[in-house]
Amino acid sequence: MNIQKTARQFLPEDLAITDFTVLSPYFENLLSREISTSSEFDQWLQDRSELDAVLEEDLAWRYIRMSIDTTKAELRDAYTHFVTQIQPELAPLEDKLNQKLIALPFVNEKTDAAHQIYFRSVRTALDLYREANIAIEAALNEEAQQYGAISAAQTVEHNGETLTMQQAALLLKEQDETLRQEVFEKIASVRRTDRQRLDELFTSLIEKRHQLALNAGFDNFRDYKFAAMGRFDYTKADCFAFHEAIKTHIVPLVKEFQTEKLRKLGKKYFKPWDLDVDPEGKPALKPFENGGQMLSGTIAMFERIDPYFGDCLRVMDKLGHLDLDSKTGKAPGGYNYPLYEIGVPFIFMNAVGTQRDLETMVHEGGHAIHSFLSRELKLTAFKNLPSEVAELASMSMELLSMPQWSEFYNQTDHLRAMREQIEGTLKVLPWIAQIDAFQHWVYENPTHSSTARAAHWQQLATDFGTGLTDWTGYEDLVESAWQRQLHLFEVPFYYIEYGIAQLGALGVWKNSLENYTSAIDNYKKALALGYTEPMTKIYETAGVPFDFSSERLQTLASFIQNELKKMN
Repeated sequence: MNIQKTARQFLPEDLAITDFTVLSPYFENLLSREISTSSEFDQWLQDRSELDAVLEEDLAWRYIRMSIDTTKAELRDAYTHFVTQIQPELAPLEDKLNQKLIALPFVNEKTDAAHQIYFRSVRTALDLYREANIAIEAALNEEAQQYGAISAAQTVEHNGETLTMQQAALLLKEQDETLRQEVFEKIASVRRTDRQRLDELFTSLIEKRHQLALNAGFDNFRDYKFAAMGRFDYTKADCFAFHEAIKTHIVPLVKEFQTEKLRKLGKKYFKPWDLDVDPEGKPALKPFENGGQMLSGTIAMFERIDPYFGDCLRVMDKLGHLDLDSKTGKAPGGYNYPLYEIGVPFIFMNAVGTQRDLETMVHEGGHAIHSFLSRELKLTAFKNLPSEVAELASMSMELLSMPQWSEFYNQTDHLRAMREQIEGTLKVLPWIAQIDAFQHWVYENPTHSSTARAAHWQQLATDFGTGLTDWTGYEDLVESAWQRQLHLFEVPFYYIEYGIAQLGALGVWKNSLENYTSAIDNYKKALALGYTEPMTKIYETAGVPFDFSSERLQTLASFIQNELKKMN
């Protein structure tokens, strides 16, 4: 695969975005340009698209570099400069561009779904824009990054070594219960140390987000965010129904296999340090030693699924668009960051050699393939995906890649890894619903106290839990467990999409068991659409319904239950 960055037609190739003044002439050009024909309108859209891509990619690289090494002040300052000094200056000009766009008569000539979806998002942006919110958004962007810095600084001392939290968590899979408890309590001590800081940070974010919503004419941040995220295909009532469906159909399945795990452990209840240990005394799955081995194995797996998929990862590796190993000072988590100008995304993660790392790699690899398949779409807006669509790509890849995990495992461990994947999929659905329900409550009650927040989270933990873990002596860790979820701090309300997409992915997997070739073909066709069709059409193209109702969950729960029996 030969990837070439498209030559710029509107901006100079050597443009260095040092401050707002270097960008101002290009905004002024777009704002003042006379547009009297359809072809001139198309060129205007293309030039604005190029400007969007350049700006988004510049910010992306600042974020990527900062998250790779949070200890370097200059990297943090470069990102902060963009979000606090440049973005606030751009916001009113973006609003003026949106006003100009919607006022042009040529908008009515674009009747295709792709342009209509784009123009709908522009109209939404116009409805939400308030000059008073520019400073608040800048403050939110700057404040949210504190979460990454706090999390990246969290380390555990064990046997003379300094371990990241991800590295320490590996020891919770060890068979020695004394060791597991010791490590758990060290991790708990670190989390307790930072609890108040994270609580105060979250309270500050809630206050600012609520003011943002009030300024835009909304009663609360939840309603504002639903509009801002373009949630046109479902409502808050659908979210509440999803929460209930998870309790009804998924939590009992989780309780069923956890009860069996307890039986094998010879215990009546789990202790918090028992949750990740293999109940049959087997050591934790270790598919690879380092990020390099993980990458080469993943390329081989993707090659077998579809040669194009393997080529995508090779291109990323060649361009240096991968940072995979966990190291001190690196921000937590993992992501695939789209780079709209070059069309080759960046994968960031914290691999330490676990099965979970392999799942993360194929998950982010699914996102990456999505970027490649949609890179030729005409406008940047067509590639700017809603999360429900983006996560369908990544979560489907987790399940579609399962037959290829033999690249890393013998037959016995391969079967075990697949079972752990499906059980993990089931376990995460109640967590997704719990986080989403938590966010609804948080922003419907923005003046709540930290004590009330902890109590409500505790109640949700009971509602969505199995009741099989004894947290005696560690109740405070349950109350603050939400602090581990990056999305609450950095990307509010971006989480239920994982649940919606997971149901779609399970449908894609179900199709693959019936006709693997056809399922992969439909998957590729859906990803190539970007956001040029409604979500319902994209899911339909992938061969699954856009449906997360109780009835759909019941059908999928029955399917999963049968598949798990085959893996015993």
